[in-house]
Amino acid sequence: MLITSVTNESMNHIIIVESPAKARTLKKFLGAKYNIKASMGHIRDLPKKELGIDVKKGFEPKYEVSPDKTKIVKELKGLVHKYKDTMVWLASDEDREGESIAWHLIHALDLKKGHYKRIAFHEITKSAILNALENPRNIDINLVYAQQARRVLDRLVGYKLSPLLWVKIRGGLSAGRVQSVAVRLVVEREREIEDFKPEEYWKIDVDLKAKNGKFNAELAQIKTKKAEVTNGKTAATIVKDLKKADYKVADLVTKAAKRSPAPPFITSTLQQEASRKLGFSVKQTMVVAQQLYEGIEHGQHHTGLITYMRTDSFNISMEFLKVVPKVIKKIYGEEYALSKPRFFTKKTKGAQEAHEAIRPTDPSKTPESLKPHLDPSQYKLYKLIWERTIACQMPDAQLDVTTVTVETNNGYTLITKGQVIKSAGFMKVYVEGTDHPDEALANKERILPKITKDEVCKLEKVNDEQKFTQPPPRYTEATLVKKLESEGIGRPSTYAPTISTIIQRGYVEKKPDKKLYPLEIGVIVNDFLMEHFKDIVSYHFTADMEEKLDDIAEGKVEWEPVIEDFYKPFEKVLEEKKKTIKKADVVKEKTDEKCDVCGADMVVKLGRNGKFLSCSKYPECKNAKPMKEDRKKEAALQKEFKDEKCDKCGSAMVIKTGKFGDFLACSAYPKCKTTRPLAHAIDVECPKCGSKLVEKRTKRGKVFYGCGNYPKCDFATWSKPIEDPCPVCKGLQVQAKRNLIKCEKCGKETEI
Repeated sequence: MLITSVTNESMNHIIIVESPAKARTLKKFLGAKYNIKASMGHIRDLPKKELGIDVKKGFEPKYEVSPDKTKIVKELKGLVHKYKDTMVWLASDEDREGESIAWHLIHALDLKKGHYKRIAFHEITKSAILNALENPRNIDINLVYAQQARRVLDRLVGYKLSPLLWVKIRGGLSAGRVQSVAVRLVVEREREIEDFKPEEYWKIDVDLKAKNGKFNAELAQIKTKKAEVTNGKTAATIVKDLKKADYKVADLVTKAAKRSPAPPFITSTLQQEASRKLGFSVKQTMVVAQQLYEGIEHGQHHTGLITYMRTDSFNISMEFLKVVPKVIKKIYGEEYALSKPRFFTKKTKGAQEAHEAIRPTDPSKTPESLKPHLDPSQYKLYKLIWERTIACQMPDAQLDVTTVTVETNNGYTLITKGQVIKSAGFMKVYVEGTDHPDEALANKERILPKITKDEVCKLEKVNDEQKFTQPPPRYTEATLVKKLESEGIGRPSTYAPTISTIIQRGYVEKKPDKKLYPLEIGVIVNDFLMEHFKDIVSYHFTADMEEKLDDIAEGKVEWEPVIEDFYKPFEKVLEEKKKTIKKADVVKEKTDEKCDVCGADMVVKLGRNGKFLSCSKYPECKNAKPMKEDRKKEAALQKEFKDEKCDKCGSAMVIKTGKFGDFLACSAYPKCKTTRPLAHAIDVECPKCGSKLVEKRTKRGKVFYGCGNYPKCDFATWSKPIEDPCPVCKGLQVQAKRNLIKCEKCGKETEI
């Protein structure tokens, strides 16, 4: 295919994409015939300092060029209007966001009809770009309206509801249609955990020796009834009985089973699997995926390595499916290739089946062949995507599942299961991860010795273990995405920014265990919204609104009536709540403490740094102090750091609390404004100088570990140091991941 077939040599051709990386990749394909520029994302938006929506004129949005994009728009305008015969190719991504960017470029650059064309592609490869240039299309105005409706809707919620939170709770808070629902999920899960009452139960199993080997069987029935052992006394009786029992194989059943591969990745499943297997955050996954999509330099080539990563479709192009079997045969052998492609369909309403799943642009580009050209994160994510895609076009795994039933002569039944993989199929390449350890254990191949029916087995050991039922687990970023998707809340492009927002706003905290915990202000805001604006944080309302936005995108409904149906009742409730809600009812709690100044009752109030005690006679009496638990913590810290002196003036340093937690400040403030982060000593020696390491925090509150002899020694690490030295080289070991210890000197890894 020749480029000249889609260009007029006498015209000035400009292609506008979103990012410089995308522009560089296209430049490699198209050469000098096209001037390729980046808009750096959206160039127009609603104004920041006002609502920007005329609610009386059909919710007409007032767009303006974003302040940080004025220079870019000026440059683009100069290029576009420099020559009379200029053709502008709008090449933003093929989704609602991309369509909206293209539409805004038309208006911001004053593009005239006949002087612009819209092109789109799912992958950034030479063939895909040339094909797009051969087949330009019109702007899909329905996609633009759907994106506009979302923007208007979110602006109305944010700009109308957030000020109410400022007045009734405290300044700086925000509410959002999707973010508030995400916070609700985290808060409700925490309350489920708090309300959970664990119940005792006992797991009892036996180690048996058959003629051809040993195996373990778990207690299943007691005299034909399901075994439910709920206390130690009953467990002790059963153990006693099992120790003196005779064991015989009563039944043995082997059934053939098969297991099918997981479908190719879509946005949500990629985020979940990258979290499970790579430890990536949702945001990190999308950043790295964007890099792989936009193009990586490898050898003499510069091309996109994966298809577009914001998608909810399982489709894979026929061109790709034709090539995959050849790659599989070459790498794994004839028996691992399918004779016909396997297709997957997504039943979720709103899935954009015109799009493709996330897949490699070229299956012959194996992860190992690209490894020298990728950084570690890019390599890991590409490998995950490549393996998942290849596996979905491989045969089912064939298994033999054996169930052995063992009975005793005193009324107990025990069962064990084993599975043998007869044909690995897709499992040779890839098996989907799980959020539940028990499921992961069940998926492993367990081989039993050769056992025959009626065989007598010898008891080797009885095992009994007291256990307690566990509450539902806290959400991780990955499981929260899974829950949002299952409830129909949000779409591929919204998951990562939603989770980033609720963490940045301080509503939810992501702890080192990767779990999401609600913070106090998040709980307060959630309870406020649940009481007064239940519809806004309703799962049904949010999911229903997503379906309406999908209907707008498909041209089934107009966007203005959808906004009007929401806004009229919302505005009515908003005006009513402004008058009826009292701030004291939201954030003030009575206490038994008395004011040190005037003797009045102290009440709990909410400030920027959390709860504090304030005199109930405020503003007549302005006495305030920290909560009891905060005072205890502060006293302990003051004791720990009592000998700290200011580096500048020599005055004592005192504990203060700021936006990002506790820190040391000079007691001579405001004359001396010296501050420094707290540094808690830990019982680990610095690998460079032998001093003790200390736990520190950055100015933004992120924990790291550095040498206590700083600035003489500058050793520091983000990973938590482990007390025990490396068994190989005696170097410093750190906790690289939740279940992995790594030596920083020799690289030895140990699973925990």
